[in-house]
This record gives sequence, C-alpha cells and structure tokens, in this order.
Amino acid sequence: MAQLLGDAEIEAQASKLSGWTRQGSKLETTRKFKDFVEAIAFVNKLVEPAETAGHHPDIEVSYNKVKITLTTHDAGGLTQKDFDLATEISQIN
Repeated sequence: MAQLLGDAEIEAQASKLSGWTRQGSKLETTRKFKDFVEAIAFVNKLVEPAETAGHHPDIEVSYNKVKITLTTHDAGGLTQKDFDLATEISQIN
C-alpha cells in the first residue's frame, strides 16, 4: 500500500501543480472543452496513463466539463501516486 503524505508534503507538492486544488484528502481539477465530444476524447486520453500507473481517477463528465478527482482509496488519502498522476494528467491536452 502507498504511504500517506503529511500536510507539509502535500502542500509542497500541491503548490507545484497548476490548476489543481486540494479538497481535504483529495486533489481536484476541472477542465472545460468546446463540447461533449472533446470532453470524452480527453477522458479517453486518461486511460493509458491511469492503467500504466495502476491508479485510477474518479471522473465526472458534464457535457463539456470533466472533473478529475485523485485520492488513494486504499491508503485513505493523498499519496505520491496522486501527485505523479496529477502531473501526468496536467500534460494532456
């Protein structure tokens, strides 16, 4: 199981992520697209990095918006896995 990060570690890593916010024991970002088709195309681009990492985001789609939430469920909070995947997701257009 991945090791939970302490508050200082979380704040330090969160400050390096653009467009992500900490919501308690979760990291969240919302991306907006032209339409539903573009939103779903973006969601499909998340499959490979999530599968490779063995770490899967919670995803909500609302027409042209995609909300991504990361937390390590089995550890009960934020771990390095969340920040690594957030960094990778941030690079996807």
